[in-house]
Amino acid sequence: MMEPLTDAEVRELSNRANAIRQTIIEMLVAAGSGHTAGPLGMADIFTALYFSVLAHDPKNPDWVERDRLILSNGHIVPVRYATMAHAGYFPVEECLTLRKFGSRLQGHPERTRLPGLETTSGPLGSGLSQAAGIAYAARIDEKKFRIFCALSDGEHDCGNTWEAAMFAGANKLSNLTSIIDRNNIQIDGYTESIMPLEPLREKYLAFGWHVLEVDGHNIPQFIQACGEAKAIYEKPTVIIAHTIPGKGVRGIERDYRWHGKPPRKEEAAQFLNELRTLRGQIKSEHQ
Repeated sequence: MMEPLTDAEVRELSNRANAIRQTIIEMLVAAGSGHTAGPLGMADIFTALYFSVLAHDPKNPDWVERDRLILSNGHIVPVRYATMAHAGYFPVEECLTLRKFGSRLQGHPERTRLPGLETTSGPLGSGLSQAAGIAYAARIDEKKFRIFCALSDGEHDCGNTWEAAMFAGANKLSNLTSIIDRNNIQIDGYTESIMPLEPLREKYLAFGWHVLEVDGHNIPQFIQACGEAKAIYEKPTVIIAHTIPGKGVRGIERDYRWHGKPPRKEEAAQFLNELRTLRGQIKSEHQ
């Protein structure tokens, strides 16, 4: 298990997540298109991954022993780009080229464009299969790195996801940790109205997984869950992370209509002001 974070470390990570949310808003309004709710909702988790959990090196993104992070739901890639920029993979200013012609930062991640991306993703439902394949190959090669797969709850409507879950459970891929963004929305509405997923925990248990559930905005809790996953030797682990889509901007939180649209300039200014105010509150709460 990982050592508990100090108050100063929690404050630093929380402020990083807030800065990443601001960058997400700035890049979306610059692009004039893209997804808002999911990237904002996953900012705490991606902050925890890149600044605490993953073994990686921004100066050497192809480091052989790095942990692999597969992003299955590629439409939330603004949060990955923003987090990678803040972690030192490329200048933060480059985030403003999101979705521009010739940019390395396309609306869905393209592996060959940007060092540090492990896969190209866009069509939903493929990421867990890719991650399971990498985990299986790593075990054959006796590699020690770990494989993480971030995926959405909505893409569990895709049968390929369940085939991958079956494969990983059957082969006891303990080097694989899946992270489900359980934000309860998809582009047409709420998941439980469109295609109910519950009981999600019990389904993964039945497929032979170790299942953890966390508050996706509680960074220490998520990091501890990743530590527990590392200590499980006989099966893969899935972390069901309960998140709030649009987290940090109260007017759009939990609103599925923000799944796939960017803010206008006036809205972006309001959102950024709210996030900057929140940053001040984070500081005062931990002083």
